[in-house]
Amino acid sequence: MSGRLQPHAVQLAEGVAALGLALPQETLGRLLAFGELLLKWNKVYNLTAIRNPQELITHHLLDSLAVLPHLAAVDRLADIGSGGGLPGVVLAIVRPGLVVSSIETVGKKASFQQQAKIELGLGNFSVVNKRVEQVQAASLPGAAAEGVVSRAFSSLADFVSLSGHLVAEGGALYAMKGVNPAGEVAALPAGWAVAETHALVVPGLDAERHLLVIRRA
Repeated sequence: MSGRLQPHAVQLAEGVAALGLALPQETLGRLLAFGELLLKWNKVYNLTAIRNPQELITHHLLDSLAVLPHLAAVDRLADIGSGGGLPGVVLAIVRPGLVVSSIETVGKKASFQQQAKIELGLGNFSVVNKRVEQVQAASLPGAAAEGVVSRAFSSLADFVSLSGHLVAEGGALYAMKGVNPAGEVAALPAGWAVAETHALVVPGLDAERHLLVIRRA
């Protein structure tokens, strides 16, 4: 494989190992292939502010992978407002048995994700080009999602209000955040509460990252 990310292949492999993940070489190659697609389409579609290949490895690929250990019990995942397919496409690549539904309002971003699905052969990944509040849980593959994830999508209150109806009984919302948003936690709607807070360490990324797991109270 050649491309702008190839010089950073070792960085990706070492970062994956540092996260405690064991991924086949073929999977690492597919992650790099997705990154190349993101860089290519970004020139026209403005999918992400990050254009530096090395930063794409840390800020997007490894950042998305950092939540993987916390999704072990989830088999059906909905990704809300994933833009360039983050973390949804990344998680679909590394866990072929995970059914991922990406809900993206912006047409050009949904189009990119559809192209990524085709080029990477992701049979476990689907794109829904709608506003999340317009999506019915019954319309998702396998019905309501066991996990609903967002990455810097909105405030926690908005995330819960807009996406809570997609969560299956016993499931959870997974909010990927930077600094632990204590003020947002206090503003959660009635009937929902933060069940777990995980500080995430992303290899090569010198910034705070947290994952908040929100369940019905």
